[in-house]
Amino acid sequence: MRRRRSALVVASLGVVALLVSASQATASQATASQASGEQGSSLAAAATPLTASNFRYTLSETSSSLIGALDSALPNVSMSTVADDGNRTPSCGSAPSVTHRTAYYCWNDGDQDTSAWYPQGITTSSDAFAAGTYEGKRINLVSWYDHAEDGIDKGVRISVSNLSASASAPPYRHLLLVEPSGTTATPSFKPIDIHAGGIMWYGNLLYVADTGGGFRVFDLDHLWQVSTGSASKIGRQSDGSYHAFDYKYVLPQTARFTDSTAGGYAQLQHSSVSLDRSSSPDSVVVSEYRSKDDLAAGAQVRTIRVPIDYTNRYLKPAADGVIKATEAYRTDLESVQGSTAINGEFFFSQSDGDDFSNPNSDGDLHTFVAPSGAIVRHGDALTVGAEDLSYDPTRDYLWSLGEYPGHRWVYAADASSF
Repeated sequence: MRRRRSALVVASLGVVALLVSASQATASQATASQASGEQGSSLAAAATPLTASNFRYTLSETSSSLIGALDSALPNVSMSTVADDGNRTPSCGSAPSVTHRTAYYCWNDGDQDTSAWYPQGITTSSDAFAAGTYEGKRINLVSWYDHAEDGIDKGVRISVSNLSASASAPPYRHLLLVEPSGTTATPSFKPIDIHAGGIMWYGNLLYVADTGGGFRVFDLDHLWQVSTGSASKIGRQSDGSYHAFDYKYVLPQTARFTDSTAGGYAQLQHSSVSLDRSSSPDSVVVSEYRSKDDLAAGAQVRTIRVPIDYTNRYLKPAADGVIKATEAYRTDLESVQGSTAINGEFFFSQSDGDDFSNPNSDGDLHTFVAPSGAIVRHGDALTVGAEDLSYDPTRDYLWSLGEYPGHRWVYAADASSF
C-alpha cells in the first residue's frame, strides 16, 4: 500500500502507555514470527482485547440544499445504468496464485499497468444487500487513489464492475468521488483527496476509509452524469457545464463520520473497512496499517467493530447517543491492508514486499477467533501487494485484490477453507 506521508503521520504519541511492556514484547515476538516468510499455517500470540467504547465517532452531513441544487443541475442516474455503461473490458494474462481460490478477474491493459492510479479497497453488492445484488445486478466496487503524475490530484475513483454481465471478465467503468462545494445558487464539487484504503457498501451508501479522519460517506441515490472531453476540468465551469476530469459519472459525499478516542488511546488509523453481516446488529470492521518501522517505534496495530443501523445505513449510536465501538483488539500485525469478520472470526490481509520473483513476497492471511483465540498465519495465501478484504456470504467468497502494476488481479478465496 503506497502511502501519502500525511497518512503515515497519524498520531502514534502515547500509544506505548496503553498496555504493559510485557504485552508489547509478546506482540513483537509474534510479529517477528509472522514476518519470517515461512509458508503454510503457523500460530502466534492471541490478540489483546481493548476498551472498545474508547473508540468513537461524530456524524456531520453535507448541506441537503447544496445536494438538492446539484440534483437539479445534473442528470441523476442509477447504479445499474452505470454498470450497464461499462467502457472497459478486462483481460488476464495469467491466473493469480491464491490459496483456495474460487474466482478472479483483472483490468484492461491500461489500468493493469498504470502507475498513475493505485487500487486499494473492495466491496460488493452482497455488502449492499443480503440478497447479493443491487438493482438486480451483481456488482463489485474497487477504489483507486490518484498518484498525481500529471500534476493534478484527481482524488479517488471507483471501478464499477458488472459481474452479472461476466463473472470472469466483467465490463467496468470508473466514476469519480466528489465533495459538493459552492453555494445553492452556483453549486459545484471538488475531488476527494484521501487514500481510500478501504470501502464498504451498505444499502445506498458507500463508506470510504479516510486514514486520519474516520469515514467519508457517499450516497448512490445522488449519482450524477457530467460533461466529458477535458481531463483537467473539475466542477462547475463558467459556461454552466460540469466536468470531472473526463469521467462521465460522479458520486457525491453526503456525510462523514469523524473519529475520536477517550481513555488516553491514540487516534485510530482508518486503513481498511468492511461489513460483517454475521453479527447482530450488522457491523463495520476497521483496522490499521502500520509498517515494521512504526511498530519498532512503539506504534500499535488495532482493529475495532462498530454497529451499523440497517434503517438509515449510518453507524449506530449507543443508548447514550454516542457512536462507539463494541469490540476492539490489539494485534500488532505488520502491514495489515484489509480486515473483516465472519461469525466471530477475524481475517486480516498482510502485504509482504514487492519482490515479484520471490514467492515469499506473496500476501499472507491471518485469522483469529474472538475474543481469545490465537492468531493463525496462512503464509503466502494471497497475491503480492494484497489489499482490502470483503466477504460475500452468498457464495462464501473472501474477496481481495493486488495493487502493484502488472500484478492487479481481483480475486476471491473460499473463506470456510481457512
